[in-house]
Amino acid sequence: MRVVIVTESFPPDVNGVAHCALQTARHLADRGHAPVVVAPAPAPGTPPGASPPCPVVHVPSLPLPGYPQVRVALPSRRLAATLAGHRADLVHLASPFVLGVRGMATAARLGVPAVAVYQTDLAGYARTYLGAGEAAAWRRIRSVHGAADLTLAPSGAALRDLEAHGVPRVRLWPRGVDTERFRPARRDAALRRALAPNGELIVGYVGRLAPEKHVELLAGACRLDGVRVVIVGDGPDRSRLEEALPGAVFLGRRTGDDLARIFASFDVFAHTGPFETFCQTVQEAMASGLPVIAPAAGGPLDLVAHERTGLLVPPRDRDAVRDAVRALAADAGLRAAFGAAGRATVEGRTWAAVGDQLIGHYAHVLAGRRTAVAA
Repeated sequence: MRVVIVTESFPPDVNGVAHCALQTARHLADRGHAPVVVAPAPAPGTPPGASPPCPVVHVPSLPLPGYPQVRVALPSRRLAATLAGHRADLVHLASPFVLGVRGMATAARLGVPAVAVYQTDLAGYARTYLGAGEAAAWRRIRSVHGAADLTLAPSGAALRDLEAHGVPRVRLWPRGVDTERFRPARRDAALRRALAPNGELIVGYVGRLAPEKHVELLAGACRLDGVRVVIVGDGPDRSRLEEALPGAVFLGRRTGDDLARIFASFDVFAHTGPFETFCQTVQEAMASGLPVIAPAAGGPLDLVAHERTGLLVPPRDRDAVRDAVRALAADAGLRAAFGAAGRATVEGRTWAAVGDQLIGHYAHVLAGRRTAVAA
């Protein structure tokens, strides 16, 4: 199968869309298919990172105003040339927004079926950044995904949102997790001493430091005796959060085995963003054997079993986050039980298994096209 993956982000970018697109390309190549990636060019001077598993075509891009870590693709003939030159059987659109919209239009013009993967809560971002525009965001989502042969939602909450807003042909496709990289055995006593020299309980957050993540909700946890909050990630909110979270340790962006070592060295993982369509870092924390605190909204509802693998709290409730941290800090047995149950829950969620599900969705779309042509 010849697949063109059109993605709004790709490594060396570090985010959920980039990681999922990379894993998709890798799995397709491993299964003997022929993927090609089309993505916005990274910022000049960005280190290239690891070699990709397939050819990558970069289109010109500019930084998003106010958020330079995000690159927005400019119009380019490279997209259409890649689809035509690769003789694509199918186009995979990863979180289509700008480049993906052009990919959808090009696929339609060439008669190539398209599968759109919903990964970004644009309506939630509109509320956060603009204070308005939620209806307009859903109109755009409905327009883009309505043109696809199939839309894949990463969680039950996302699927319900899409269907409630009139997006047709939606099916569930979750995300995998690397349980070999993220595992409890990577716990590092020396790192723990460096982060919490007085033996404090370490509560970790991993993710972008941006307004929609509401990392400031950890301020109450920072004030608890015997608790050290550790923040991994970067973004436009970092300087504000360094002031809002007294005593927290900021480690910046980390990746690969280094990130896995940090995850395993936490005692509790806390995620604060209420707009997650999935929340990959929650899965990575569970694979690392950690109890999880997360908002009872969006993707975490599929991942965290309340009072079995972690604690779900009301979204944007600072006191609830603090109280959940306090409860877990006071009970080592509960932390261990939640962590073990979380690890057991995700052990079968490999990227290989999830990738095979994706190929099954592709086959369904291609069979539907063949049936339509025959009719």
